Amino acid sequence: MKKNMVKTLALAGMAVLTMGALAGCGSNTSESTAASADLKGSISMVGSTSMEKFATALSEIFMEKYPNVTVQAEFVGSGAGVEAVNNGSADIGNSSRDLKDEEKANGIAENIVAIDGIAVVVDPANAVEDLTKDQLTSIYNGTITNWKDAGGADQPIVVIGRESGSGTRSAFEEILDVADACKYSNELDSTGAVMAKVASTPGSIGYVSLDVLDDTVKTLKLDGTEATADNIKAGAYFLSRPFVMATKGEISEQNDLVKALFDYIYSDEGTELVKSVGLIPTN
Repeated sequence: MKKNMVKTLALAGMAVLTMGALAGCGSNTSESTAASADLKGSISMVGSTSMEKFATALSEIFMEKYPNVTVQAEFVGSGAGVEAVNNGSADIGNSSRDLKDEEKANGIAENIVAIDGIAVVVDPANAVEDLTKDQLTSIYNGTITNWKDAGGADQPIVVIGRESGSGTRSAFEEILDVADACKYSNELDSTGAVMAKVASTPGSIGYVSLDVLDDTVKTLKLDGTEATADNIKAGAYFLSRPFVMATKGEISEQNDLVKALFDYIYSDEGTELVKSVGLIPTN
């Protein structure tokens, strides 16, 4: 009898603990839902056209996560974005470059959210292994037209690029300072098309995002450095740049909406979003 009573009391205790645990889980879910419901208002982002893919994906997923929040993004260039933050007409200025010293002196915080890397590829039979920045620039602006002048065989160079308006093209030309000066043989409308064209065209050269590289093409070193995520993070590979979401003052000084957006960007889920659009996370 005594033994049965002890067993009954033990089972009753377990039931109480289980109910308490379930209640606790329900409380956390309710708190999370309440937090989502409490976050209301709008966030304005202005700036880099090269960051459009990332900013659009971020806006969509953040608004899905917080239904009462609207994220408005305008793509008018990095300088205009930083200026919009500086004059108070935007919460965030998207810049696909490092901030200038004078911008930082005005109290603009440089919040790096991702790194953009671009690989230079040639057809597999090309003997060239490495190009300097000057050589790469000269190839794309038409100064060097034969591989023999860049350490390769006596073979015409077929310059492949993306179409006008491509973010990858914009980044590539901006970094090399060859905007509106490139002498393209072909301008293609997708990364896949560039890969296929370079792979099948003797003497060709092209540029693509790191995440699409495979053995159908040969990836060149630039200034002796391989195109890898680690080298880009270390700043050793020059064909890369930061994606900055600038704010007037530090993130901790921003309103709750903007702070919540940056919390998401730097979370594990945000890191996966950065990777999904072909960028390199900062963490």
